[in-house]
Amino acid sequence: AGLVAPAEADAHARVLLAPLAAGEALTPTLRTWLSLHGSWDRTAVALSVHRNTVRQRIARCESLLNLDLHDPDVRMELWFALSRPTS
Repeated sequence: AGLVAPAEADAHARVLLAPLAAGEALTPTLRTWLSLHGSWDRTAVALSVHRNTVRQRIARCESLLNLDLHDPDVRMELWFALSRPTS
């Protein structure tokens, strides 16, 4: 994260995550899911929703972002983007 200027990182995060604005719960669900290493059950407990709701939201994120969330590089990029203060 320290290799990119903060303003540039913020701009990248905004553009990358912009498609998630379509759903209010998508960004917090993705952030929680990533923080729990892709665990459906733990994410469901953390968000007080059913695990199928988590699966549906993550599938929606994957579709909107047009990214493969099974790819660890993609997960890392999203994690850094979600960690920006502006996201």
